[in-house]
Order: sequence, then C-alpha cells, then structure tokens
Amino acid sequence: MIIITNDDGIVAPGIKALVEVARQFGEVMVVAPDSPQSGQGHAITLNHPLKLRKVNMFSGIDAYECSGTPVDCVKLAKSVLLKGKKIDLCVSGINHGANSALNIIYSGTMSAAMEASIEKIDSIGFSLLDYSFDADFEPAKYYVHKIIDSVLKNQLGLCKLLNVNIPACPLDDIKGIKVCRQGDGTWVEEFQEGIDPRGEKYYWLTGKFVSFEKTEELDNDINALKNKYVSIVPSGHDLTYHSEIQNLKFLEII
Repeated sequence: MIIITNDDGIVAPGIKALVEVARQFGEVMVVAPDSPQSGQGHAITLNHPLKLRKVNMFSGIDAYECSGTPVDCVKLAKSVLLKGKKIDLCVSGINHGANSALNIIYSGTMSAAMEASIEKIDSIGFSLLDYSFDADFEPAKYYVHKIIDSVLKNQLGLCKLLNVNIPACPLDDIKGIKVCRQGDGTWVEEFQEGIDPRGEKYYWLTGKFVSFEKTEELDNDINALKNKYVSIVPSGHDLTYHSEIQNLKFLEII
C-alpha cells in the first residue's frame, strides 16, 4: 500500500501527476488537504475536529480530502483509514516549487513525508522547481517513477526520508540524479505593507532565496539543481548540533 498526500491541496495538478505514477506500483490511497496548506511545516490540528470526506478525484482509487494539515492527513491515513494494515511507502507532492535547502523546515510537503518516516515508513517528498499551476510535470514523472521503483525494490535503510527536488526543464536537459547534502541558504525576507478596504494596515511576506554555498561543487542540493540535476537529500528529524555538545559542556553548572 502506498499513501499519497501533498500540501497544495487535493485538486493540485502535482498530486494528479504523482497518482498517475504511483498507481503503477500497486494499491494506493490518497489523503490530501481540502485546500492549499503550503508553508504549514509540521503543524497539526488540536483545537477543532478533523473531517475526512471521500471524493471521486482519481478513477479507481480511494481518495479522501481532509480539513487539516498535511501532517494530519498522514496521521489519519495511518491510524484511521489504514489502521493495522502494512504501508510500504508514503509519497508527498509533487510540490509546486522548490523544497531544497532550508525550505524543508517550512514545507508541508516534506513534513507530511517526515511524519510517515517517524512511523518507520519509507517516505519521499517530491518537488518541482516551478510554482506555476500550469507547470509541466511530464519530465518530473519520469524521475518520480525511477525513484519510487528503486526505493520499493531496495528499501531505505536507517534514513526513512528522501527530499527530492526536480529542475523545471525539458527531460533531455536534466543531466541525472545527485544524492547529496542539504544546501546552505536562506530566505532574505521583506514585508510589503498595504491598506485593506477597511483602512487597516496589512503585511504580505515576500523575499528572495540566497545561497551561501562558497563553491560550485555538486555535493549539495542548491548547486545540483542549478546545474540541472535532480537532487536527493537523505533527511531526518534529529535537529541536534552534535559537534557542539562537547563545546557547550560549560553550561553543565552544578
């Protein structure tokens, strides 16, 4: 059984493309948000009830839209809809836009996959570097198929989570796949100020992504993607800065 989810909502073209690929590998179930949930990170719903509604979105496939976050979708799929059943893989996406580098922290797409990985389920988050609703997912589908096929055949080891980003270009222009580290970069943010129809101020978050990588080496997802490679970053949920544990022993005050 393969769980399919996303953060762009169940009507997004990206999840349709992912379903078209994943269904070739066996039984699948779709559980996705009923509205866009980009930037929700690992948020879960605690203050009001969650609702699941079965929808006829994908021919021959059980699909449910959820009133909650992407992580809620995975939790409900595992603990309610598929309770007691073996889940072979969770795939999330295909996201409209990059989730490379620091974006993984904010990403609902990756948090959904991460939630499944916490439950020891092999999980993959797929993203295409094109924010357009009309993005061309055909080149991405080629690599999604190859990666799902390989993971199902070989299975993931200690790392149960892959962050996959795919360049937005014709298939012939993509040079291949790089398994690499998360790149060093962040968003330089700005807030655009405006006045709403009631005369009250509002602020709209904007900004641009800046890379801090000092070389052009293809050992990180930022440079791999810039050079038209599909990047695969083995990811996890241990946020410990291990190398600093000894340096901070001075804080162990008696």
